[in-house]
Order: sequence, then structure tokens, then C-alpha cells
Amino acid sequence: MLFVIISEDVKDSGPLRAQARPEHLARLNVLRDEGRLILAGPCPAIESENPGPAGFTGSIVIAKFSGLNEAQNWANADPYVKAGVYESVTVKPFKYVLP
Repeated sequence: MLFVIISEDVKDSGPLRAQARPEHLARLNVLRDEGRLILAGPCPAIESENPGPAGFTGSIVIAKFSGLNEAQNWANADPYVKAGVYESVTVKPFKYVLP
């Protein structure tokens, strides 16, 4: 089943993100290589794909997991969680409808 992982950043998360980014992306690439990643990306703090010093307010991941426990465990093990980037992480089942 698909699950959405919605993460909200702490204030001024930029330096923390930069430090943990390689490990964070490596885990996402594993999901992609396994054919389980639907989409992933950060939410810019301003209307720009490259927000510069404004940074990001959080991230969204939609991926396939065997159940809620697996999705939650995967989210909890994210390097951004360990680095203190995220203030909160919510994991929910997701039903893909369109396109």
C-alpha cells in the first residue's frame, strides 16, 4: 500500500538539512531503485524552487510499504529525524487516484 510521510522542519533547518542530506537522499534512492518511491521532495518556504536563505518548511514522501508500521519505522529512521531537521513527522495511508 502507499503511504504519505509529511514532515515539518524546525526553524532555520538549513544547516541541519545540508549536513544530513547525502544520507537522506541515499535512503530515498534505495526506495526508488526498489520501485517503491512514487515521489519525494522538500516544501520551499517561498514560491521558488531554489528558496536560498528562506529554506524549506518540510518534506513529503509518497512510497509503497507493506503496512503502517513499516512506513512509520522507515520515517523514524530518516537521517533528517536523527539530525533534528524535523519538528514533526506524520505517516498516513495514501490512495493514489490521479493522474
